[in-house]
Amino acid sequence: MKPFPHHYSVAARATPGGSVPISSAGLAELETAPPPDFDGPGGLWSPENFLVAAVADCFVLTFRSVARAGKLAWERLECTTEGVLDRAAGVTQFTRFSTQATLIVPPGTDLAKARDLLERAEKLCLIANSLRGERHLDARVVESAG
Repeated sequence: MKPFPHHYSVAARATPGGSVPISSAGLAELETAPPPDFDGPGGLWSPENFLVAAVADCFVLTFRSVARAGKLAWERLECTTEGVLDRAAGVTQFTRFSTQATLIVPPGTDLAKARDLLERAEKLCLIANSLRGERHLDARVVESAG
């Protein structure tokens, strides 16, 4: 890993109507729009989708790292994160992020260790650590059929 601080730059441009293209050096441009909840057209990624996706993606990538460090063999991690946008103290904000994770491991795996590494990944996720919303992890570890 490179030393801190790390810097990330994203550009957005807009006209009075239509989608908002976002871009970052070396990445494909993406079209965004408000979600239907904010009278957007639907069918495009929104800032709200991106934020919740960032929590889920960071959890999975962090798990990869802690599992590698913990020398845990695993087969697949399935993760779904739901963010709740609400009004709190007069401000619209994400108040809760609930992540459901199912980790598939080879037969004979130390299930307690696997669960501990999932919980560690949730605690170490830098994206979730940067947000105010309450966090909840519902983690399951399942042995594969072999």
